[in-house]
Amino acid sequence: MFPPSPMKFHHNPRESLKSGEDSAGSESALISLASIGDNSTATGHRLQPPLPPEIQPQMEMASSSDKPATGVTQFQLDAKLAPPKRKGAGSTSDKVLDAKTVRRLAQNREAAKKSRLRKKAYVQQLESSRIRLAQLEQDLQRARSQGFIIGGGAAGGNISSGAALFDMEYARWLDDEHRHMSELRTALQAHLSDGDLRVIADKYIAHYDELFCLKEVAVVSDVIHLYTGMWTTPAERCFLWMGGFRPSDLIKMLVAHLDTLTEHQAIGIYSLQQSSQQAEEALSQGLEQLQQSLISTIANGSVNDSMNQMAVALGKLTSLEGFVRQADNLRQQTLHQLRRILTVRQTARCFLVISEYYGRLRALSSLWASRPRENFIAGDNSCQTSTDLQMVLSSRNQFSNF
Repeated sequence: MFPPSPMKFHHNPRESLKSGEDSAGSESALISLASIGDNSTATGHRLQPPLPPEIQPQMEMASSSDKPATGVTQFQLDAKLAPPKRKGAGSTSDKVLDAKTVRRLAQNREAAKKSRLRKKAYVQQLESSRIRLAQLEQDLQRARSQGFIIGGGAAGGNISSGAALFDMEYARWLDDEHRHMSELRTALQAHLSDGDLRVIADKYIAHYDELFCLKEVAVVSDVIHLYTGMWTTPAERCFLWMGGFRPSDLIKMLVAHLDTLTEHQAIGIYSLQQSSQQAEEALSQGLEQLQQSLISTIANGSVNDSMNQMAVALGKLTSLEGFVRQADNLRQQTLHQLRRILTVRQTARCFLVISEYYGRLRALSSLWASRPRENFIAGDNSCQTSTDLQMVLSSRNQFSNF
């Protein structure tokens, strides 16, 4: 809006008349515009009154200056300035992201579940190992107190760690032996079917296979402890052959307890006994040669070369492991051959006889360890000593004539 220019007032009758007409026309125009505005307000669209001609160019310039100079429309500018619309839940990218997240969460849950299961199994294993170790210690202490296991002999009970571990494992094996023996006896008395009896006999074979595996490990750590039978009872030690039972003697004992054998079974057992005796003789001859070689090595050594002689003797003594391994292999093969030759019931009966035999030997050792030694020293031993002295004196008198 520009300020109005100063106007000069001159009184002219014509102009006043003309101005009156113009004012009347302008009033009529204003009335018509007011009516149009009322109608537009009623319809929701309000019309602006027309601007004077001299003001329209200025308003157009002002409106053009308000538009952006880059040629972007107001609608586009509003769209750019408006905040981004949030994607709906059903969009494709959200679906892919959700699938990946669900899969990752599922993997995490599965890994956590496996970790918990491993931890639980590990804790259970530790707990079972602790209980088993405590039980083995109790069994070993009870066995040592009863004279079942006397380790070390004159060395004051000092044995190697491998030998001590084998003794504990063997004590556990004996507990399982009692359980298997009871199971065999119950199965034979209950007259179970051959199928059920075969399962029990196979368990017993596997039980002895476990013992041979334990001896295979112990023979490397301390072969002398295994060979001398310090892990067995004193009564069992009297019948040991290379750290175990003699297969041919076992077969003789079992044949005496079998009721009837077929011709084929008799031939098979006889052949097994003969082959076992031949293998025993071969191993015994080899062991005797080893002992003679060891004696000559130790006896012929000089004082200056004693260390070298001891090294050679130690190497020869190490070869004793091979003899014990072959003897255990022969024992294991003998048990499996008996299982193949005999029927299921005969096999179960033989295994029960073996268990009862060694059980009686262990009981005999317990009685021997708990015998009243004072009475023997005071009575019978003195009589036996006097008798021995009389025999020696009489023999001297007989040989004095020569």
